[in-house]
This record gives sequence, structure tokens and C-alpha cells, in this order.
Amino acid sequence: MERPELSIAVQRAPDEVVLHLAGEIDVLTVTNLSAIVNEAVAAEPPARIVLDMAGVTFCDSQGLGTLVVLSRKAQHAGSLLALTNVGDFLMRVLDITGLRSALMITSTTS
Repeated sequence: MERPELSIAVQRAPDEVVLHLAGEIDVLTVTNLSAIVNEAVAAEPPARIVLDMAGVTFCDSQGLGTLVVLSRKAQHAGSLLALTNVGDFLMRVLDITGLRSALMITSTTS
């Protein structure tokens, strides 16, 4: 079985960090995602941390839970964690699980 991959490209601006995600967010990849978001809020938290979900192909229950935990961590650090470019499949999963209201989801056309 091939190990799922999640690539994360980090783009920093003065008041915002954008993480461009591509691949699968699951039990095998959430540690890396968590480490990068934790690093972003550690020193001087930006006003916003944006997770660009355009390239995400899969998200399991561990991934969903991690997104909620990271959102809360960012909030406690004084940042806003927002998901953008959320695909139909993930939006449906968020609706079914009731997590859509627990996460900030923005629509972007970029």
C-alpha cells in the first residue's frame, strides 16, 4: 500500500499565512499539517491562517478532527483559521458531520 502524501506550500505575508494543501489529510499526514500551523501561531501569530484546500483529494475523520483542533488553537493564539477553496466532497462531509459550523469557510475565486 502506498503512503498517502500531503504537500504543503507556505506563503507568508505580514498579517497572513496561506498554506496551499495538495493531497490527502488523514491519520498519516495530520502531524505535518499540525506542526506547520503550530509553528505559524507560536511566535507572532498572524491575523489569519488560510488553508487553501483546492488540492485536497481526501480527508478522513482524523483530518476533520485536526482541522477543528487547529482552528481552536489559532483562535486561542489570536488568529483566525479559515478554509478556502473547499471542494464539494469535503463540503458535503463537513455538512454531514455537522463540522461546517465549527470551521470558518470562505469562498475565493483566486
